[in-house]
Amino acid sequence: MAEKKAKNILGTELQSCCTNPVTGFFRDGYCRTGPADRGTHVVCAIVTEEFLTFTKSKGNDLSTPQPEYDFPGLKAGDAWCLCALRWKEACEAGVAPPLKPEATHEKTLEFIDKQILEKYYIQ
Repeated sequence: MAEKKAKNILGTELQSCCTNPVTGFFRDGYCRTGPADRGTHVVCAIVTEEFLTFTKSKGNDLSTPQPEYDFPGLKAGDAWCLCALRWKEACEAGVAPPLKPEATHEKTLEFIDKQILEKYYIQ
């Protein structure tokens, strides 16, 4: 059974978010999701120092390497598939990182209004 092509928030085919470091719930570079992805890692963001500090304060340290999970640790400027609700929380706190709309999964629209997302688009 062929998997249907995932779509992004622009309504076109989902593009790769990042392969260095390799991101995505499935660690394939894409912000795809599935039933096992409880965090809904669908927002392709370019993380900032402000966001990394914010998410660490919420108990999710994304800057410290965790080799046991094949996680290199992120630094400002890295692209990463973020949980939709964490991105939304950061947005409400004024520290949301910019996002790549072509690599942000359409499922994001179930959590965040497109008009809000559009303010953070980068090309």
